Amino acid sequence: MGDNREALLGAENKYFENCPGCKVELLKETNPGIPFKHLLYVWVVVLAAALPISSLFPFLYFMIRDFNIAKKEEDIGYYAGYVGSAFMFGRALTSVFWGMIADRYGRKPVIMFGTFSVVIFNTLFGLSTNFWVAVSTRFLLGSLCGILGPMRAYASEVCRKEYQALGMSIISTSWGIGLVIGPALGGFLAQPAEKFPYIFANESLFGRFPYFLPCILISLFAFGVFLISCSLPETLHIHERNDKECDKLNDALVTSTGEPNANEKVRIVGRHPTSQQNLWKNWPLMSSIIVYCVFQLHDMAYAEIFSLWAVSPRKNGGLSYSTADVGEVLAISGCGLLLFQLFLYPLIEKTLGPVMISRLGAVLTIPLLFTYPFIAMLKGLSLMFLISSASVLKNVLSVSITTGLFLLQNRAVTQKQRGAANGISMSAMSIFKAVGPAAGGSLFSWAQNRQNAFFLPGDQMVFFALNMIEVIGLLMTFKPFLIPPDDTVL
Repeated sequence: MGDNREALLGAENKYFENCPGCKVELLKETNPGIPFKHLLYVWVVVLAAALPISSLFPFLYFMIRDFNIAKKEEDIGYYAGYVGSAFMFGRALTSVFWGMIADRYGRKPVIMFGTFSVVIFNTLFGLSTNFWVAVSTRFLLGSLCGILGPMRAYASEVCRKEYQALGMSIISTSWGIGLVIGPALGGFLAQPAEKFPYIFANESLFGRFPYFLPCILISLFAFGVFLISCSLPETLHIHERNDKECDKLNDALVTSTGEPNANEKVRIVGRHPTSQQNLWKNWPLMSSIIVYCVFQLHDMAYAEIFSLWAVSPRKNGGLSYSTADVGEVLAISGCGLLLFQLFLYPLIEKTLGPVMISRLGAVLTIPLLFTYPFIAMLKGLSLMFLISSASVLKNVLSVSITTGLFLLQNRAVTQKQRGAANGISMSAMSIFKAVGPAAGGSLFSWAQNRQNAFFLPGDQMVFFALNMIEVIGLLMTFKPFLIPPDDTVL
């Protein structure tokens, strides 16, 4: 990085003192250690974006029941799937747009707007009184919260290359913990008038809106993160120069280092900054996005199905858990996931590489899911111990796969394309994630009606279908389909 600075100074005899991206580069050059402060910012922002995504799953079954829209109990899963999909459908429509905005105007404005959107629309969701209000608020939340794509670019830009795996691991850890702690909060805090009648009266606000408490707490956390995001350093390079000067500067940087992937960083004012012309032809990028989408389809369907399965009655193959029981299992999963990602994942990634980690995660997930219908036959402490252990392992494997594919995507493009590339990734992934809850809810409801079938009765069919998706994703991690960037360890 010191050579980069010399090239920059030698090319123009001037350092861009008013460029926020150059300030971050200077900090990286003069402080070769891990940027703990910036990574903490990344962690809390991503957590604020992740918490509301799946916080509704433990109580969604009961919310749909209270809306009185399902004609019979077995149909609740269908409607729950539509509410669960609304967020991802909204995000699929706008992720490319937010990526382009982040590449043109900076990561920080998109991050601030997204966190404030969480505050507004997650609160309104908790106040939903009918099915269509719930669907609408979730759709708007997904449409306006375009945080994850820019944050993935941001994490790779505040870290030196040797710490990019840690940066991506921080994002995956925070995201995974949000997807686990969110449901844990939803499970513990939903219906507080029933669980804590000595604190919340039936006539109180939380008695009349039984699912508002977890939503407002998450929104308050997001508001705090919004205030913190005001102090985020911008990483986008904004150089007020004409095209010829900027092209000359870029040529000097690339020539001096031979690493255009790390150094093509000049934004030319007045020219479209994202230059997407080669992204669709970048097969290392597109192949990693496609594989990522398949695994995200599996993960979102699993998240929907797990909560529905856990709270469904034992006569239908479920666990007859309360929302608090589901919350306890997911809280344990979150703790295990945090420890793994912070202390083990960077070491494993350095040894095996992101592709091999993704393959191993998929291979181990298949036998794990096969055991779920048999775990449901247990009771008491043995059930709680095994289902908690299985949930920890499942979430660790899922986030390991996701982190590896994050790394592949960010290494496949230059900095000036990362916002747009992550926007494409988020849009594609959101489409698959929108299908996940709807398909998972429909599959679960269908399976509930075939308890006495000869072939894979009841929930056995559900987990078999999840395993088939995992097998497809596993097969796609091999050549000739997945082509990692040239510097990636296989």
